[in-house]
Amino acid sequence: MSLTPDQQAEIEEARNETRQTLRPVAPALEEVLYQAIPVLDRGFVRVVDYMGDDAAVVQSARVSYGRGTKSLRNDEGLLRYLLRHRHTTPFEMCEIKFHVKLPIFVARQWIRHRTANVNEYSARYSILDREFYTPAPEHLAAQSTANRQGRGDVLEGEEATEVLAWLRDDAEQAFGHYETMLNETPDGQPRDPNRQGLARELARMTLPLSTYTQWYWKIDLHNLLHFLSLRADSHAQYEIRAYADAMLDVVRRWVPITYQAFQDYAVGGAQLSAAGLSVVKRLLAGETVEQADSGLSPREWRELMALLERD
Repeated sequence: MSLTPDQQAEIEEARNETRQTLRPVAPALEEVLYQAIPVLDRGFVRVVDYMGDDAAVVQSARVSYGRGTKSLRNDEGLLRYLLRHRHTTPFEMCEIKFHVKLPIFVARQWIRHRTANVNEYSARYSILDREFYTPAPEHLAAQSTANRQGRGDVLEGEEATEVLAWLRDDAEQAFGHYETMLNETPDGQPRDPNRQGLARELARMTLPLSTYTQWYWKIDLHNLLHFLSLRADSHAQYEIRAYADAMLDVVRRWVPITYQAFQDYAVGGAQLSAAGLSVVKRLLAGETVEQADSGLSPREWRELMALLERD
């Protein structure tokens, strides 16, 4: 993780300033509030603000006047019922705001989730830092032969060494050209008084997708869980999954009952089609079922058999 001393001092100052509030707080999340949670080689996720907790979901569902009128056990049962039956509106009553530092290519995947409020660092207004993502050797892999958007075997030996060197060299060269074209220091002074320099909004074009950017990302709990169900999944690209895993731990601290229900029903559970459910019923009845008479496509059949851990 790459935080400057000034940035770290700002975080410590924010954490040392306490305020009284009548609002519900999540003690476990307060422990890491404002702190930068490292992700990848130079990135991070940190919680800037949040609203609501597990009790807020229950309160919204019951439209009650206080934090809940039932026992904790009943509250837990209601939360699990809401998530299990996809009653999403009560989960929209909780919101959280993240500050994220991430490579541009991850940001372009991430922004496809259009259910959040986003404000990104402006390279038209400011000069980007010389910071690039370089994969660890164990995450350098060839293209998968079975998945057009996935990775295959890890690169080894001389090829892996060359790829890492090219990634680093290309990024450094691009940033050198970026600085030269800008012809200005980070504080706005000209590097060469005899040159005008290119506008920031144009000079940024030369930078690679591995360049780090930053944004504030605010989202409600329902849409955050949807994001995590896709991006914390084992099929997601490693780099965005690393961010999702860090955010999943934030959810555990923030709304532990909702988190456990999410793990049980979304992460550890499965949704079956009508044809898939019919196959399961036939198998439970002792019937021998083959793909040809299952009503499932070959791919659906393979997925169901993998889910049931059957050959």
